[in-house]
Amino acid sequence: MRKSHRVVVLVLEGALPLDVGIPAEVFHPESGFPYEVSTCGVVAGTVPAHGDFGFTVPRGLEALDDADTIVVPGYAPAGRPIPVEVCEALRSAAGKGVRIASICYGAFALADAGLLDGLRATTHWDAAEKLAERHPRVTVEPNVLFVDEGSILTSAGAAAGLDLCLHIVRRDLGVSAANEIARGLVTAPYRAGGQAQYLPKTGPAVQGESLAATREWAMARLGQPLTIAGLAAHAQLSPRTFMRRFAEETGSTPLQWILRARVDTARELLESTKLSVDCIAEEVGLGTGSNLRLHFRRLLDVSPTEYRATFSGRN
Repeated sequence: MRKSHRVVVLVLEGALPLDVGIPAEVFHPESGFPYEVSTCGVVAGTVPAHGDFGFTVPRGLEALDDADTIVVPGYAPAGRPIPVEVCEALRSAAGKGVRIASICYGAFALADAGLLDGLRATTHWDAAEKLAERHPRVTVEPNVLFVDEGSILTSAGAAAGLDLCLHIVRRDLGVSAANEIARGLVTAPYRAGGQAQYLPKTGPAVQGESLAATREWAMARLGQPLTIAGLAAHAQLSPRTFMRRFAEETGSTPLQWILRARVDTARELLESTKLSVDCIAEEVGLGTGSNLRLHFRRLLDVSPTEYRATFSGRN
C-alpha cells in the first residue's frame, strides 16, 4: 500500500448515518495508519440522509477518480434507484482496478452498476431476497457478515460494515493494525466473514452473545488443549447443546473457530515478534511449525515466512 491510501465514501440520497460513519472512523488518519478518508456525493453540497439527518460533501463524483478504495454505505429504502452517472462512475473505477466495498443496502448500487454479476455478495438479511430477485446473476449469501471477492467486497447491515472495514485493514496492513484500530473503537477485533448474521427466528430468540464468555475463555487458552467437552463444561451446557448454540452465534463449529483464532494469533506474533515459526506454533496451540505452515497455506494461501516478510515492521 502507498504511503497515503485514499478512501472515498460515496454518500447517496437516503444514506444511513451509521454506515457513513463506520469507514470515516476506521480509516481516519488519526489512527496513525496511512489512510486518507473523504466523502463525496453525486454533486458537492448537502445530501439528505435517512431520518432527520444530512451530510455536507465537498465533492461530486469526480472524487472517485482519485480513490484507491471506494466505500458505498447503505441507503434507504433498500434498492432505491440510483442515478445513471453513479453506475457509470463505479464501473469506470472498477475498470481501473479501484477496490470497491459496500455496506448494507449499498450492495444494490454495486449490483445496479453490474459489478456483482458472477460474484458472491451479501447485504442486510431483510433485503437479500430482493437483491437476488432483482439481480439473478449475483450469488447472494444472506447469512454471512461480509463477502470478499478481491477488488469487490460487500457486507451485511450496519455493524457488519465495521467487520468489513477492519477486514480491509487486515488485508492491507496485517492483524496488529486492525486490532489496534478495533481497540480504539472498543469493538471486537475479528469476526469472520462467514459468521452468521443474527436472523430473526420463528422460535425462541437466540442470545447472540450468550457464549461470549466461553469464547473469551478459549482465546486466553489457545496454547492449551481445547476440547468440545471442556468448552461445553465452561458454558455449563451439554456438548450437543453447546455445539448447536455455538454454530448459531458464530456460523462455524467450535473447532473451526478455534483454528482460525490460533492462525490469527500466529499472524499477530509473526508481525510483532521475532519468534521462530516453531515457537509461534507452540505458543498458539498448533504444536509444530509444519502444522502451522499447513493451516496458514490452507487458510491464507501464503506461508508464515512470506506473511512475516510482508507485514512485519508495518505497525
